[in-house]
Amino acid sequence: MNYQPINLEEKLSRFSEHWSPKIIARMNDCHFKLVKFRGEFVWHEHKDTDEAFIVLAGEMVIHFRNNDVPVKKGEMVVIPKGVQHKTSAQDECQAMLVEAAGTVNTGDVGGDKTAPTDSWI
Repeated sequence: MNYQPINLEEKLSRFSEHWSPKIIARMNDCHFKLVKFRGEFVWHEHKDTDEAFIVLAGEMVIHFRNNDVPVKKGEMVVIPKGVQHKTSAQDECQAMLVEAAGTVNTGDVGGDKTAPTDSWI
């Protein structure tokens, strides 16, 4: 096998759409995804899996039902399974997600911001 590093900036340069996570690697049963977003997402939860957000550029807020958590470049937050949340960013935020393979970005909510679960870049 030919092992090569994954260049996050190069991968991020390949897409511009918001709220559409792109898979860049798989480790065991987890996907590493890159995502760009701006504005507000939808309230949702992931009943069977935790989810991690690592901010690579910009800033975001993770809204929980009882508080809001600002997350800046170089910071991360792990959201436990079953916890309702939504993300937002005033300006474009670029982040890496680490979550179970096949996780739907909108949980069971669905809607027009639901992204494919198998979009590799």
